[in-house]
Amino acid sequence: MPELPEVETFIRELAPELNGRRITRARVFWPGVIAFPTDEEFVTAIAGARFDRFERRGKYMLFGLDDPRTLIVHLRMTGKLQLAPSSDPPAKHEHVILDLDDERSLHYQDPRKFGRFWLTPNPEAVLAKLGPEPLGPDFTPAYLIDKLAGRTAPIKALLLDQRIVAGIGNIYADETLYRAHVHPSRSAGDLRADEVERLHAAAQDVLRVAIERCGSSLGRSNLQNYIRPGGEQGGFQEEHNVFRKTGQPCPRCGHPIERMVIAQRSSHYCPVCQPDTR
Repeated sequence: MPELPEVETFIRELAPELNGRRITRARVFWPGVIAFPTDEEFVTAIAGARFDRFERRGKYMLFGLDDPRTLIVHLRMTGKLQLAPSSDPPAKHEHVILDLDDERSLHYQDPRKFGRFWLTPNPEAVLAKLGPEPLGPDFTPAYLIDKLAGRTAPIKALLLDQRIVAGIGNIYADETLYRAHVHPSRSAGDLRADEVERLHAAAQDVLRVAIERCGSSLGRSNLQNYIRPGGEQGGFQEEHNVFRKTGQPCPRCGHPIERMVIAQRSSHYCPVCQPDTR
């Protein structure tokens, strides 16, 4: 699933390509991808609009238009946005194509059909439940200590809770916990203040480096979780310490990486460097 670093890369790389471009036509091949308004209304309403603002909120991409509306895109598990010549026909699993005024088109591809589009004048109607940005000023050690206090849920599950912190998913939760020396199944409320501070710093460090490396591309070439808008892979997968490395030696101590399931998600960790102190 594209997480914060991957979505940030999409926004950064699409912004200079789309800025000022006008949408001449929209084509929707699977109506379920349009969460709001209806697919028919979407096709009519977005034609003629011009891109002029580009932001990210958690795992959501926000494409501002030259009117009060914003096109919001969430890629979910397997969504991808790619630019291609307008003459290119729709490829397999492409559900939305936005034709532009420069003989190119923005293609949305999603084999699992989980991603969603919103065209709305009120982005907060979609984004209101999100917690603070992990690299923003509101995500402080004090905030995280307060949010975890008294919680019995595993810390891994709470790092994935977008209401607590927006944008962290399975990849970066595992890498954060490893860097912070915290076992993924520890009860969040049992973490000492110094451990939470370490966790906070680790999350920010991991995300900053992952953004610099343009995110993580995983899986076989035809089923990768993420490809950059120009077709290139991200590079942070080369720096993963534990994610999907079950049985491989820990980079710090050499003990085999182990896997467990928390909140219905695979969790990868080193039992020596991240001891279970429950």
